[in-house]
Amino acid sequence: GAHIGGFLAGLLIAHVIDRRATAGQPPEYAAGSAAVDGNDVRAAIAGGLAKLLADTYTLYLTTHNFHWNVTGPMFNTLHTMFMAQYTELGNAVDPVAERIRSLGHPAPGSYAQFGKLSSIKDAPAVPPKALEMVAILVAGHEAVARTARSVFPLADKAGDEPTADLLTQRLTVHEQTAWMLRSLLED
Repeated sequence: GAHIGGFLAGLLIAHVIDRRATAGQPPEYAAGSAAVDGNDVRAAIAGGLAKLLADTYTLYLTTHNFHWNVTGPMFNTLHTMFMAQYTELGNAVDPVAERIRSLGHPAPGSYAQFGKLSSIKDAPAVPPKALEMVAILVAGHEAVARTARSVFPLADKAGDEPTADLLTQRLTVHEQTAWMLRSLLED
């Protein structure tokens, strides 16, 4: 029920965005036309969202890794905090991927694609100390926020309210999480 309704709403929104982007242009400028594929506003937004998806998934994986491997006197606190964070990140990837699909583009979904698209480095091979993990996650959340912020002007200019709303939600989460993690690093 809710998934079908969301899907249909996404199709309608993609159609409205397409109509806005191509209003007053000849039929060959319609979405999916090979003539404008590189200049398509929806393609640019979907490309930015693909980077956001890659950053989010990479940060999810790093956070889950740190949840498994944290040690030291802050173990219980960090283990629980990291679980809440990776759960939130895991739940965040689907709406981003589905928004890309709603815009008419394939969502990246492989480690190879994410590695090329992500601005976040992979987790260290050897687990770092607990507070170093926190610092790495601060940098990761700040990076995801930068990626989300970089897509916002495209969505805003195109009148793509669903993408703008999604980006605003992600910015709120990442900025707040970075602040909370930074607080752990203060003396």
